[in-house]
Amino acid sequence: MRNIIHKMMRKVFTPLPCGGAGGGSFLLLLILSLVGFTSCNNQENGTSKVVLNEVLSLNKNNFQDDYGVHNAWIEVFNKSYGTVDIAGYKLAVYNGTGDTVIYNVPKGDVLTKIKPRQHALFWADGEPNRGTFHTICTLDSIGGNWVGLYDNGGKLIDEIEVPTLEADHSYARLDDANSKWVVKGGDNASSYVTPSTNNMTIEKNEKQEKFAQQDADGVGMAITAMSVVFMGLIILYISFRLLLKPLLTFLQWITNKVQLLLKPLAGFFQWTKNAIVCIFKRKDRNNKNNLTETMTENQSISKTESKEEEVYAAIAMALHEEMNNVHDIESGILTINRCTSAWNAKHLMLRK
Repeated sequence: MRNIIHKMMRKVFTPLPCGGAGGGSFLLLLILSLVGFTSCNNQENGTSKVVLNEVLSLNKNNFQDDYGVHNAWIEVFNKSYGTVDIAGYKLAVYNGTGDTVIYNVPKGDVLTKIKPRQHALFWADGEPNRGTFHTICTLDSIGGNWVGLYDNGGKLIDEIEVPTLEADHSYARLDDANSKWVVKGGDNASSYVTPSTNNMTIEKNEKQEKFAQQDADGVGMAITAMSVVFMGLIILYISFRLLLKPLLTFLQWITNKVQLLLKPLAGFFQWTKNAIVCIFKRKDRNNKNNLTETMTENQSISKTESKEEEVYAAIAMALHEEMNNVHDIESGILTINRCTSAWNAKHLMLRK
């Protein structure tokens, strides 16, 4: 770190090229670097939630970006157990030539929220127009690189000096958020380059392999499984055998107590039921009596009305005959007319 600061201090007195970070911001970068140097001892104590986790400077056949291009990349890791939004963070790279290049992580992208114990991968391809995780930074594939990570308040929270690496080799922490850094990749089968995943890859389980060696035929596993099943059955049998009778006795006692408590209530409910039934029966009886009386009165009224109607009809008829002089006149003379039929026809008689 001291060597980097000396290099940056020497550049204060040399003309700065236009473009890039610009000479106007170089003094600010120097101040930030000095502040970071004074606080670098606290970084290994775990004061920051997000740390640099792995760096690959020369990518030939390794991980590809979303455009299918092999580019250098920088991995950061959220070592906390809460989500951290790195929007506004700054990723700084100094590769020994030119100025320190700083990339500001854009705001407004939901992907900048790193979930607990997860990773974020930034591409050092110098193409920020390709997306949030494509930076303006580039890594020197021949010499070493210094990489720093600043929070959104401008405080240096992590830094690492990346040595010269071979193609498809990375400089990474031994395990996620571990303080020890190692070179990974190449022909070393026990050490893989691990972009966007855990740095420590567990390929085998020593306990399982040891058990498999000791019990190659699986006899021990079968005996163990059967023993567990039978032990469970024995425990259940003993439990029901010893606890069933006391449990039944307790339930019977509870039932008796409940019955004693509910007996007065049952009598009260029965009395209430009988009272309600009597009330309804009396009401029905009264309704029937009222209905009978009403029907009787209606019948009497109907009979009286029919008799009155007959009297009125007779009086009206008598008045009509009297006023119109239509009484029957009988002369008292009976007239019998001879009627000819088949009984008295002469041509049908036997006598001539």
